[in-house]
Amino acid sequence: MPFIDSKITKKLDADAKERIKSKLGEYISTLHKTETYLMVGIEDDYDLWLGGKKLDGGAYVSVSLYGSASPADYEKLTGQICSLYEAELGIPGDRVYVTYHPVSDWGWNGRNF
Repeated sequence: MPFIDSKITKKLDADAKERIKSKLGEYISTLHKTETYLMVGIEDDYDLWLGGKKLDGGAYVSVSLYGSASPADYEKLTGQICSLYEAELGIPGDRVYVTYHPVSDWGWNGRNF
C-alpha cells in the first residue's frame, strides 16, 4: 500500500495530473509494489520556500510505503520522479525533493495489515 503525495508549485491541468499519476503507477514497481493499491495525491499551485526564498518552480514528493525497500531502489525511484517532473512540468531535478517513509503499521478496511 504505497502513497505518493506531491506538492507542486505550478498549476496543473487535469491531463498533466493524469499523466503524472499514470507514470507514478508504472514507477512504483521500482519498489516492488504494484499500482493496484497505489494511492497518489497531487496538490498543485502550492507555495514552497527553501532557504527563506519562494520556489518559482519546485516540488516536494513524499513516498510512504508499507514495509521498506533498498537504498538502491529508493535512489532509482528518486531519479525516475525527478526525470518525470522535469519532462512533464519543466521543474529541474535540483528543485524536486523526495522523501521516503517506510511504515510498519498500515490500516485499511477496518483492520491493519
